[in-house]
Amino acid sequence: MKTRVIALTSAIALAAVMAAPAVAQDEMAGPEAFTAEDEIYVPIVSKGFQHQFWLAVRAGAEAKAEELGMEVNFIGPENESQVDKQMEMLQAEYDKNPDAVCFAALDSVAAIPLLEQMQADGIPVIAFDSGVDSDIPVTTAATDNVAAAALAAEKMAEMVPEGAQVGVIVHDQTSRTGIDRTEGFIAKAEELGLEIVGPDFGGGDQLRSTDLAKTMIQGNPDIAGFFGGNEGSAIGVVNAVNELGNDDIVVIGYDSGVIQINAIKDGSMAGAVQQNPVGIGAKCVEAAAMALQGMDVPEMIDTGFLWADAETIDDEDVMAVLYE
Repeated sequence: MKTRVIALTSAIALAAVMAAPAVAQDEMAGPEAFTAEDEIYVPIVSKGFQHQFWLAVRAGAEAKAEELGMEVNFIGPENESQVDKQMEMLQAEYDKNPDAVCFAALDSVAAIPLLEQMQADGIPVIAFDSGVDSDIPVTTAATDNVAAAALAAEKMAEMVPEGAQVGVIVHDQTSRTGIDRTEGFIAKAEELGLEIVGPDFGGGDQLRSTDLAKTMIQGNPDIAGFFGGNEGSAIGVVNAVNELGNDDIVVIGYDSGVIQINAIKDGSMAGAVQQNPVGIGAKCVEAAAMALQGMDVPEMIDTGFLWADAETIDDEDVMAVLYE
């Protein structure tokens, strides 16, 4: 990377970025646009391109970068099980001496040593979608996944018999999103008297999640519902239910994509929690610009979530966050 022309990217400026409570995504004062002479470069290391969700995040990030005069490079491994590949990508981008880094961790611990090096070099790290178990990121732009998953549990409790068995299939147990969605759903479901089967983890892979769901159904014939904790998990559950002919099982998903949208519309899925992927991408880039300009950045940027079912999926506010 070329010599930085903005002195605020030094360690002194990074330390001056003040932490504040979480704020909603539309409450932050925005940064100024950079000039071409600033030559700001920010890599965006995502969890991969396994799901359409990440293409929506990328669209939001690239649009905001263009607006602010920043060069970004949105990258990620082929699937969300490739932690080592993601670490290689993060190292390669660090070696380019970027002005800031946006990072969505597949493993909430694995990247910490490298992030510590970035911190020592005065490179602001912006976590997005899935944070890390460290205070190194100046902020995390993400859904409140514990609250969102708890909403899914509340919806489930309304649709299945009291005390019913409910299966849980989530993408992983290492990323912050996987951990928070699993814990958020199970805690609320158990509070509401539901019996949890699982959780099992399918790596966000549809076929693997289908097999896991089939095994759960066959081993627990009284199972009344399923929570799929991301796009691939939820699609896998829908496929399993359809292939086994268990149409009475209530399926609740997470995120959208054309398959989930159609499943909600045709009734094979009761509904799904919707994040704001375009907003997540935009806010991580905006937060990087704010950090580079020495602005106060909140500790958490809550990008929000909505519930979508057959009655609400065509509502204007829901349609604004759906992606195909």
